[in-house]
This record gives sequence, C-alpha cells and structure tokens, in this order.
Amino acid sequence: MAKSEHILLVEDDSALRELLEEELEAEGYRVTSCGDAEQGLHWLQTQPPDLLISDLRLPGKDGLSLLPALKAQEMPPAVLIITAFGSVQQAVKALQAGADDFLTKPLEMDHFLLTVSRLLENRRLRSEVQQYRNMLAMEQFNGIIGQSPAMQQLFHQIRQVATADGPVLVQGESGTGKELVSRALHEQSPRSKGPYMVVNCGGIPGELMESEFFGHAAGAFTGAKSRRAGLFQQADGGTLLLDEMGEMPLPLQAKLLRVLQDGKIRPVGSDHEIQLDVRIIAATNRNLTEAVADGSFREDLFYRLETFALQIPPLRERGDDIQRLAGFFLARFNARQQRSVKGFSDEAQALLQQYSFPGNVRELQNAVERAATFCDGGLIEVQHLPQRILEQAGPVFEPVTSDEVLPEDADTLPSLETVQRQHIHRVLTATGGNKRRAADILGITRRTLYRWLE
Repeated sequence: MAKSEHILLVEDDSALRELLEEELEAEGYRVTSCGDAEQGLHWLQTQPPDLLISDLRLPGKDGLSLLPALKAQEMPPAVLIITAFGSVQQAVKALQAGADDFLTKPLEMDHFLLTVSRLLENRRLRSEVQQYRNMLAMEQFNGIIGQSPAMQQLFHQIRQVATADGPVLVQGESGTGKELVSRALHEQSPRSKGPYMVVNCGGIPGELMESEFFGHAAGAFTGAKSRRAGLFQQADGGTLLLDEMGEMPLPLQAKLLRVLQDGKIRPVGSDHEIQLDVRIIAATNRNLTEAVADGSFREDLFYRLETFALQIPPLRERGDDIQRLAGFFLARFNARQQRSVKGFSDEAQALLQQYSFPGNVRELQNAVERAATFCDGGLIEVQHLPQRILEQAGPVFEPVTSDEVLPEDADTLPSLETVQRQHIHRVLTATGGNKRRAADILGITRRTLYRWLE
C-alpha cells in the first residue's frame, strides 16, 4: 500500500538522485526531485513536502539556503542533509540551521531508508500534537468541544448564568460532561480566582455526609480528635460542585436548603455558625421532577436550585460534534500513544454519526480509543468499532443478490487478473508509456508496476 508522505529530494548528482528516488518510491513514498536549490525552493513553496532531503553542496546556493523558507510554514517538513564532505563542523552547522539529521556519502541504503522512516514518524507525531493543540484553541469553550447550535446555545447560557451568584442546577444524561460545564461556570464567573471543590454525593456514606460537608468540632464524635473544616468552608470564596445531587439524603437536603437561604453552616458538634460565601452548583442525571413526585427529593430545594437551570444536550442531538469529538479523541490518543492513525473511513464515520450513544461523550471517547488501539492501518474501519455500534446500525451495505449484477452468460465474464491487465494497459497507453505517472494513477509503486508487467 502506498504511503501518503511526500518527499522533496534536492540532489545535483543525477545518478544518485535517480537511485534515491527509485528506492524511496519503492518504499511507497511520493517523491519530487530536482537538481539545485532554486528548483527546490520553488517546490517548497508550491508543494510543501513532509520531508526535505537535500545535498549540502549544490550548484549556486547550498542546501542550507533552503532552510529559512521552512520557518514560514505552520508545520515545516523534516529535513535530512546529505553530503560527501562530511565533518563534525558541517553537521553542527546543519543542525543549528534547522536540519533534523545529517548523513555523509557514500550512503548505506538501509541506514538511509531507516533514517527517512524515523524522521517522517517524528514529524507525524509533531503534526498530531499540533493538530491537537489547534483543535483545543479553535473549538473549545473552557475545555468543552462543540460547534453545534445546541452547544453554542449552552455556551451562551453559561456565560449569562456565570455572572449571577445564585445556585445552579446542571442536568444531563450520564457522560454528557456535567462536570466540565460546572467548571466552565466557575471559570467564567467573578469567583474564578477562588477555590473550586467537587464532591460526589453518591460516593460518601450517609453517616459521614454532614461532617464532610460542614466539618466538625474536636470531640464531636468518636475519632474526631481535632477540628476539621468541611467542603463548604474549604470552598469559601469560590464554587462547590455537588455531583450526583439526586443521591443526597433528605435530612441533608434540608440543611443544604438552609445554607442556600442564609449562607451559614454549623459544623457537627459546634455551638457556633460560620458565615460563608460559596456558590453551589448541583449536577445530576436524575429527573428531579420525578424525584420530587416520588418524595425522594425536597420540592422547596428543587425550586431553589432551579432558578438557574442548565440542560446539557445528549450527544445524539449534537450533529457534526460527533465528528469533531471523534477527531479530537483520536488526535489525543495519537499524541499520548505515539501512534499515527490518520482518521476514519467514510463507512466508520457514518456508523458513528448514526449511533445513538446512550453513554454520550464518554462512550464516544472509549469507542475511539478502542478502535484506534485495534487499528493496524492508516484509517479506522468499520471492523475496529465496538460491536454494540455495529449491532445498532445494522449492515452497512445491503447484500446484493447475483441476479442484480450478473447477466445470464455470467460464465463469460473476465477474470480479475484479466481486468487488471487490461486496466494497466489502458493507463500506460493514456500516459504515453510513462511508468511513473502510470504508477501514481494506479496508486502503486513503480517497483510493483514493474512486477505486474513482468
């Protein structure tokens, strides 16, 4: 399979240039070659390569004269300098000027090709990191990726609510990013310089909740040897996120309501109240209206929290954000795992777009990381996706029955080998026998074309 990397080769020795070009093309690279720095500069500006290989000594300007032109490019190519006049001083000069590596003639071909492969792999990793950073800068709102109308509306609401000071209720299905929205509310608010504390209401035993939230005085209960400040006090001047708010016991809900009304807490075992300035954000995936109806959530607390309510849309309602998020997670996976998976096939992308994602963004992230882990090629294909996505989508292609495509005299149809031979002949005829152009059109290397012709 042909690689997609483009190499610009600048070498004035025509015999060596042809040899290197053939060896690189045999490895599957696309190669543009020329014999002097002026032509090299032209190609650098018109068709920027992934790798520049240049002789140091060239007619007119030397190979190092090409390097300044690379600085203007957002993602410049890797650079390999070769020369018959190798010395430590020249190597240092080339590396200081921006070259990535330096080889001396005569070239040992296996070493040369290994160096090319390594430089291109390093550039791919740099490119992935740069794409990852660009995506962060372009598409994130306080760590949240989303360009869909539903998310843009949510971002607008966050900016508005952040300037107020009352409690906020953040609701959304599991995996939609409630904690990210809560942090964005804090970062956009005048309290952004203050503390930001998070507590999972479903992860603390009921008998310890009051102490965790409000603190306790020394000797308040067995084991309380010293005074301890609770989460509310630790968050004074900032924001406290009560995650999984729907799991909070009713007795503690009553005490929380009092805190929201007068801003005071009383530590367990203490005779004195403490005045605090804390903004409360409550997040839940439960339907609190139903919880109020069944008596598991206080109605007065619900209405107190609902003053500023934000509803996070599920991923299935976010349109092209699925594609954006999938690309973001893939870029992050590549950067962390030093992989170079380039993207998704059209079929795989279509399946992701059709899937309902009951686990929302968290499920998409896990699906992309799994697919990228099992991907052994350049693109994530349908077979790399989790089985649950394939099962919901059904068959990507409807099976075609033979009577839809085969004529009655099907036995007279040509073999695949015959069709291939005829197509190669047509391409060679159309290119006037130019094997390089023919190989490019066929998507194969010249070495493969020669083997087929034999």
